[in-house]
Amino acid sequence: MNRDTIKGSVKEAAGKVQKEFGKAVDSPKHVAEGAAKEAEGKGQRAVGHIKEAVKSVTKK
Repeated sequence: MNRDTIKGSVKEAAGKVQKEFGKAVDSPKHVAEGAAKEAEGKGQRAVGHIKEAVKSVTKK
């Protein structure tokens, strides 16, 4: 795992928590911010996976 994969996973988890908090307290702002953070984390995690794949292909 590289830094992007780890940071993305953490950001995704934080976004899920914030989104669920927003649902619990009926705060559309927190739901939206949490969903955005979750999506950003998924994207960053995907970048990390792509970097790992490229690195493994170039080592061969």
